[in-house]
Amino acid sequence: MKTVNRRMSFNQSAIKSKQSGFTLIEVMVVLAIIGGMLALVASNVIGNAGEARIKTTKSQIKLIENSLDLYKLDNYTYPTTEQGLEALIAKPSGSPEAKNWKSGGYLKGSKLPQDSWGNEFVYFYESGAYEILSLGADGQEGGEEELADISSKD
Repeated sequence: MKTVNRRMSFNQSAIKSKQSGFTLIEVMVVLAIIGGMLALVASNVIGNAGEARIKTTKSQIKLIENSLDLYKLDNYTYPTTEQGLEALIAKPSGSPEAKNWKSGGYLKGSKLPQDSWGNEFVYFYESGAYEILSLGADGQEGGEEELADISSKD
């Protein structure tokens, strides 16, 4: 009688172990669904990150423009291309002289802001007008979308 009970309990546990768990197809279906969801989320996040960098760079350009306007109020002209944006953090030399340059500069800190990709802004001054330019993600002139140049004239 004991051998019969052992055989029955052995057979019952063997049947239970065959019924528990997932098949390979079920696991693959779940992984495919998760992979699809991750692809959708990743594409939305990556797209938003590029857009956020562009908006941040435009905000930094506005900050520099405001600082240039303060510089002009004090010194009657914008810094020349040669003097560059450095004139906002250190008194520039050369002509025209910055006679009323504000002690401490026109931007907080001792460094010029960089665009969202870690590149320096490019500054041009000609005929009474200036342009501040970010060369975008690739650091090269031209490009499209995130690689496009961002200008203060836009």
